[in-house]
Amino acid sequence: MVVSRRSFMLGTGAALTGVALAPHSAGAARGASGVDGPSWLADTVLYQIYPQSFADTDGSGIGDLRGIIEHLDHLQWLGIGAIWVNPVFPSPLTDAGYDIADYTGVHPRYGDEDDVVRLVEAARSRGIRVLFDLVAGHTSDQHGWFLDSLHDDTDHRYVWATPDQLPDDGTLPEDFVASPGPRAGAFLKNYYDTQPAINYGYARMNPDEPWRQPVDAEGPMRNRAAIREVMDHWLRLGISGFRCDLAATLVKDDPGWVETGKLWGELREWVRRHHPDAVLISEWGDPATSVPAGFDADFYLPVNGPGDGAPWKSLWHENPYFGAEGTGTAKIFVDAWTEATGDIGRGRIMLPTANHDSANRLNDGVRTPEELPAAFAFLLTWPTIPAMYYGEEIGMRMIEGLPDVEGSAGRQRNRTPMQWNAGPNAGFSEAPAEDLYIPIDPDPDRPTVEAQRRDPGSLLHFVRRLLALRKRYPELGTQADVRVFSDGYPLTYLRGDRFLVTVNPRRDPATITVADGRVQDARPVEDSGVRLDGEAMTVPGFGYAILDLNG
Repeated sequence: MVVSRRSFMLGTGAALTGVALAPHSAGAARGASGVDGPSWLADTVLYQIYPQSFADTDGSGIGDLRGIIEHLDHLQWLGIGAIWVNPVFPSPLTDAGYDIADYTGVHPRYGDEDDVVRLVEAARSRGIRVLFDLVAGHTSDQHGWFLDSLHDDTDHRYVWATPDQLPDDGTLPEDFVASPGPRAGAFLKNYYDTQPAINYGYARMNPDEPWRQPVDAEGPMRNRAAIREVMDHWLRLGISGFRCDLAATLVKDDPGWVETGKLWGELREWVRRHHPDAVLISEWGDPATSVPAGFDADFYLPVNGPGDGAPWKSLWHENPYFGAEGTGTAKIFVDAWTEATGDIGRGRIMLPTANHDSANRLNDGVRTPEELPAAFAFLLTWPTIPAMYYGEEIGMRMIEGLPDVEGSAGRQRNRTPMQWNAGPNAGFSEAPAEDLYIPIDPDPDRPTVEAQRRDPGSLLHFVRRLLALRKRYPELGTQADVRVFSDGYPLTYLRGDRFLVTVNPRRDPATITVADGRVQDARPVEDSGVRLDGEAMTVPGFGYAILDLNG
């Protein structure tokens, strides 16, 4: 797995999980689902769109907002409830848009603000909400804020060290970058040298680092107000909320994330007052810590949280449970989820299979297409909020050996163009192949939406059926009970005292006996060939079943 400089580590306090943070206000609204904040989130399925790789409508070779609009019918047909669109803001693109030069603009290659409004309206008409990225921790070094700070020694939007605060030998402290001038000194970066860290202050002072400012200094307070204005701009245009990039890292040197929690709790309360239907989802990787800080939900990720990403990695990556050899265990995930939901409640944990960063696609060159249905049978029946990366619904491949693009640092292998049909460039773009943002999967047998739409037995149709089941039956949603009979092979659990789910992601068959007299008369809702013998079930290799015990 590529761990890029954007695959963040939390630093000080990172070993602490589920610690007590400053809670958000007790007056926060409680939705109908029993979850703080908007109730729609707990019942949705999130679909992540990497816009430059989704659909190109102007022949540039780069996807755009109109391309998303043109394919909303696919997402509606599939059963998606919300989309998260990676950054579309003006940027010099040293980190593919996560280096923002204007928080409230749209990069011309994607379209303009009118296209954002059209996207929101077109999506809403299909029952789909739109979420944007909120990259609050840093900007591009081409942002107007940073350019202004280069000409004003009293500007504290960023973390600056003056020449007299730097080492006498001319070296720079870790993660500091020499000023390009005319301002003297150096600034703190977040990741790439082109990403100066916005100053939200430090949780504690250190005489050895005299550039530190407290969280209530003028610069940090000014930045809090500015981020509220950014959020307000997009929420007024109809965006339904934000995935908050690197949310744990805003306040520096913050053991236990106490001040970070206060900051996000303040922002969450502002959102609830002014945009009560909007959500904040953190890129934190530790729901037991981030949700008490004020977030509506958080992802399990390949990094951070229990065991440094162990709940996610144990499923998909490191000796994964979803592996043909059958040497993994689902216990690590089940135990982490059980403990976290005991603290924060249901409907707050999001589970992706892949993303644009370091979470590789299911079809990763080790896992084969025949293994994917069992993974989706689990993903779409476990009581987490599913997060699907574009193309996963057809089993797109992770492609190694591609050229670096806009600071991708290996992550381009997860960012190849969406495969719509058998036409040139798989229907992604009419541009010459050499002009594409990233080359298309070269396999002539690559999966496409068009081909799988024609095949009722395809992965695409299977995923669609599972999403329809999840929507139809609350027993399969986030709020219904789950009882685990086995966290080995096959993973077997009962949802809402009605649906018995069993998945066997290894190549060898697996057998389990479930002490429930209803099993022998259960009605298969989805079944890959599971054999029932009384209360015993034998699940074939890479097999699965969803059984309705109510018949």
